[in-house]
Amino acid sequence: MFSDTVAGAKASAVVYSLMLTCRACGVEPHAWLLHVLTELPQRAADADISDLLPFNYAKRQSEASVS
Repeated sequence: MFSDTVAGAKASAVVYSLMLTCRACGVEPHAWLLHVLTELPQRAADADISDLLPFNYAKRQSEASVS
């Protein structure tokens, strides 16, 4: 919508999608983003990062609160 390039529009769409996925999973987007941006630099470039997706983050958070 407010992107100057196709690549910029795609990048915006990815971010919007992740934020809305957080919302749908009951995850506070700012807390999730802070966690991801803290965790990513500590991982190898080829590491599996699927656990950082909002729906997996929500599962881990709920498991941690039960324990």
